[in-house]
Amino acid sequence: MEEENKSSFGKFHDKNYKLLLLIPITLFVLSLIFIGIFYSNNGDFLNKDISLTGGTTITIYEEVDTNALVSELSGKLEDLSTRTIYDIVSREQKALIIETTSDGETTKKAVEDYLGHELTSENSSFEFTGSTLSESFYKQLIIAILAAFIFMAIVVFIIFRTIVPSTAVIISAFADIIMTLAVVDLLGMKLSSAGIVAFLMLIGYSVDTDILLTTRMLKRHKGSVNERLFGAFKTGTTMTLTSLLAIVFALMIISSFSFILQQIFIILAIGLFFDLLNTWITNASILKWYVEAKK
Repeated sequence: MEEENKSSFGKFHDKNYKLLLLIPITLFVLSLIFIGIFYSNNGDFLNKDISLTGGTTITIYEEVDTNALVSELSGKLEDLSTRTIYDIVSREQKALIIETTSDGETTKKAVEDYLGHELTSENSSFEFTGSTLSESFYKQLIIAILAAFIFMAIVVFIIFRTIVPSTAVIISAFADIIMTLAVVDLLGMKLSSAGIVAFLMLIGYSVDTDILLTTRMLKRHKGSVNERLFGAFKTGTTMTLTSLLAIVFALMIISSFSFILQQIFIILAIGLFFDLLNTWITNASILKWYVEAKK
């Protein structure tokens, strides 16, 4: 039965692997267009929260009507947003996080006027981040991602020492990042510093299966091209799906009480989905095309 599946897969792939490249190419072009439009409208490639733009964060450790608070303070505080933290078991509200680009004194006074009592260290916590510091931190994170991508590309070229396979690995990883960023922008997510770090993690996840596939296709000579591809596909998809299921399960557990982990896991889940597409269509098709051309 397995041999029949391999034979059917091989015949289908031999006939259609070049046409299959149109799927990721179309998604990649649409992602670039969307990101370009987003940049022209917003002046940046992504939405940033106050950890990257600067602003005030107040965490209130008591039950508060979130909708009423937002309705009351939205006209008094700039770029106001809120997040509610719940107990994982009882689902009871444990805290309310208020974020705004307004200065600390203005924010504290507005919240105290709404609540009708003073905010102290016992019922709240207060944090203010300057815009200059946040902008500097944001630039450093972007530089870190670019540096990681460049060093990854250098290592890939050293390992395989061939232009086409090495370029295919880099293209697949780059496509994962671009497509994920487009979806994040489409969802309207405001990225924190942790969200930027998630993209850095995504580079490692993306390259992992691409290197597995390239090694099986180029450095192993046992079996036909399709057999090597099918073997790499079984191993690689098992790795990716295992990671994806673990992330989705963790996301279901912590989504109500940890915004930072929630954002990281959402970005990784989106990225791993696109990694399946780009590894087993983009990279696999380019590699098969290359191997067949060498013959």
